[in-house]
Amino acid sequence: MDKILITRAGFTALEAELKQLKSVERPAIIQAISEARELGDLKENAEYHSAREKQGFIEGRIKELESVIGLAEVIDPASLSGSVKFGATVTVVDEDTDEEKTWQIVGEHEASIEKGLLNVKSPIARALIGKEEGDSVEVRTPGGEKSYEILSVSYK
Repeated sequence: MDKILITRAGFTALEAELKQLKSVERPAIIQAISEARELGDLKENAEYHSAREKQGFIEGRIKELESVIGLAEVIDPASLSGSVKFGATVTVVDEDTDEEKTWQIVGEHEASIEKGLLNVKSPIARALIGKEEGDSVEVRTPGGEKSYEILSVSYK
């Protein structure tokens, strides 16, 4: 299997979520299932079925996190420099609207556009990789063509 690129912060967040699921969520749902069983007939016990469904979700997420953590290759952006690559924090300006945006290019398991964490596999990230400050990039997005100028590239 291929390694999964991830930043130190993303790796730490996944480890924290896994610990929370194993030490808090899993025991709580086991207790909820036990309590629901005590209510009697399981065929028509909504609490039991809801708890079992939640248990399935928790167990699935635990397996997913364990797999990602096992395949993770942690990249420290502070050790990098130069053109845009994985881990870079890039400030761009939309050439049509003059709106500035700052994104960090991260792995897909830590991406969150609301937090400014851009999936390395996204069209914008792919267009930015390999470029330098001052370069213009054309990006084909689901919303149409966009033009950005790279204002700064940093690694923190």
